[in-house]
Amino acid sequence: MDRTHLIEAAAHYVDGGGLIADLASLVARRSVSQSEGRLEDLYAYLQEDMQPLLFAMGFAVEIFENPREGGAPLLIASRIEDESLPTVLIYGHGDVCNGEAHRWREGLEPFTLTREGDKLYGRGTADNKIQHLINIKALELLIRETGRLGFNARIILEMAEETGSFGLREFFTANRERLAADVLIASDGPRLAVDTPTMFMGSRGGMSINLMVNLRDGDHHSGNFGGLLADPAIILAQAIATITDARGQILVPEWRPTSLTPDIRATLRDLPPRRHDAEWGESDLTPSERVFGWNSFAVLAMSSGNINAPQNAISGSARAACQLRFVVGTDMDDIIPALRRHLDAHGFSMVEVRPARGEAFRATRFSPDHPWVRFVENSLTRSAGKRPHVLPNLAGSLPNDAFTDILGLPTIWIPHSHAECGQHGPNEHALAPIAREGMQLMTALFLDIAENAKSLKQTA
Repeated sequence: MDRTHLIEAAAHYVDGGGLIADLASLVARRSVSQSEGRLEDLYAYLQEDMQPLLFAMGFAVEIFENPREGGAPLLIASRIEDESLPTVLIYGHGDVCNGEAHRWREGLEPFTLTREGDKLYGRGTADNKIQHLINIKALELLIRETGRLGFNARIILEMAEETGSFGLREFFTANRERLAADVLIASDGPRLAVDTPTMFMGSRGGMSINLMVNLRDGDHHSGNFGGLLADPAIILAQAIATITDARGQILVPEWRPTSLTPDIRATLRDLPPRRHDAEWGESDLTPSERVFGWNSFAVLAMSSGNINAPQNAISGSARAACQLRFVVGTDMDDIIPALRRHLDAHGFSMVEVRPARGEAFRATRFSPDHPWVRFVENSLTRSAGKRPHVLPNLAGSLPNDAFTDILGLPTIWIPHSHAECGQHGPNEHALAPIAREGMQLMTALFLDIAENAKSLKQTA
């Protein structure tokens, strides 16, 4: 198969409106896994949107119940052409965050695809519907143009990533044989730069933590009791102030990683500039080192009293929803115990520490020197005409540990989104030029794998 012709065919699918039409149909499916969602919509995404598409491509498709009660469904699709060929596992998640329609600007709706110039607005346009759609359509194009894949492929789609991939690890453990592969090649997260492909081989971990101060039932008049009754909001604010200093540098000793080694620093040295506040974060680290090589603590929300209608009263309680993003080298099992010890040592034993509801993500990295990583990097370089940005891990969090620790796979992520996409917030959007290039890159990559399948299998 002529590689140039195949890349042109991939571009035509986007330029001719095919990608936008297919994406519009997926965006219209309200497959929300958070509080606005309905379980039947999560099933419908797999049964009505994905299963017919994959079945028409020659994949055997199975839809499974979640192994954990109340969990969302999962889909495995397999096309095994020859057991002697390598098997590529592809991942995606069809669930999206709450639509929050009231927060979108006028003229936009979360579940209606709207194009304005190069921007494609809608919930899931960036995270993650367009990303796995591109990869699936690249496989479809290769099959249509050549009559085969030239390798084996398995696809796993989950519907609970936005709620911590609830039940995914148990499902992987129970279905190792169904998911057996030589490599994971998937797409999620953003590129570092709009005009340059990105690769990453892992992700920062993420753990959500609730902090609470409950001193008494009910509120008390701030005049009659001011200066007499302790204010839980002030206590909580003071406790949080011991976790980081005024510029956000982490002060919990066990939360300060030791894995920012010289080789990782060398990998991060030549990355493009990142938007950042100059006086925020670890002072002796570069912006790239702060986000890809270090841990960060954030307060996601705080509550005490009614901010929309404050009363002249001292609240009886206060709480904060917090999060630690952490890299390899941080003991995930000690994150909450370490915080408990730290707060106790600073006199805040009255602050309760609890893990938030939902799954925590483990931190992962994979060697950039692995043969599969180098092969993918060379393919992307050949197609894009420039070397991709190669990261040891994504700054965000993904269930990558399920692939590395349970399935034992090398993991390679090639994102088709960008940093300013608005994912998880209002006005989420993808960029058409990235989608077009992503379609070309993935189609050419799959062709390259097919043409080098036997040598890649021997390497694995």
